[in-house]
Amino acid sequence: MTALPPVSLAGRVVLVTGATQGMGEGIARAAAAAGAAGICVAGRDAARAEAVAAGLRTAGTAAHAAVADLGDAEACRRIVAEAEAALGTVDALVNAAGLTDRGTIEDTPVELWDRLFAVNARAPFILTQEVVRRLKPSRRPGSIVNIITMSSHGGQPFLTAYAASKGALATLTKNTAHALRDARIRVNGINIGWADTPGEHAIQARDGRPADWLAAAEAAQPFGRLIRPADVAGLAVYLLSDAAAMMTGALIDFDQNVMGAYG
Repeated sequence: MTALPPVSLAGRVVLVTGATQGMGEGIARAAAAAGAAGICVAGRDAARAEAVAAGLRTAGTAAHAAVADLGDAEACRRIVAEAEAALGTVDALVNAAGLTDRGTIEDTPVELWDRLFAVNARAPFILTQEVVRRLKPSRRPGSIVNIITMSSHGGQPFLTAYAASKGALATLTKNTAHALRDARIRVNGINIGWADTPGEHAIQARDGRPADWLAAAEAAQPFGRLIRPADVAGLAVYLLSDAAAMMTGALIDFDQNVMGAYG
């Protein structure tokens, strides 16, 4: 019987967007724990990006903080070049950054639609493009994980632009997975359900929810709590690693509710 390959990122350089908090930070830390040679921590908050990178370096992993607004196309290109200059060729990319602003079909302004599509769909497209353009000439394999959402299946009425932008990312995941198979560059996505993250806490506060909203929300869940970054980080690292070497184009529903099931 053939032994299963270990879940290891030894020797690999990983670029994680949205890595200054929440899911992205959890994945960056898990990638380092899995032996990654280097982690590029990308985010909008310079102080937080450096704090996360410094923590990784203290733990023994080479790390670089890259500060960028992913709504800027040139900034997307720059952070890939910056990661390469600091750490070496990027072998693995995690598109974890995302905006979740509210808006229905009736009240979503075009400017919000454009902003969400720029960050949630266009940025992963550009980042994937830049990583692939560096890997293919040297016939170097790679892996990409897109952090999507259960809302990509359709989403709530108050998440019109968000759901549509993440639906676009889900399609991009499958399209690029098919296109890059012969180059041995794998692309997979994770549709995450309701999660306990700093971003979600900020949204709940902005929407006027009480300070104890999390306790009430978790009490109503089938498994007694919301998803946490550590839950998702393990799956993301698995998908990046050779343990998932035969897996590409997958969109994994990571939720305690089953899409399409009723009653």
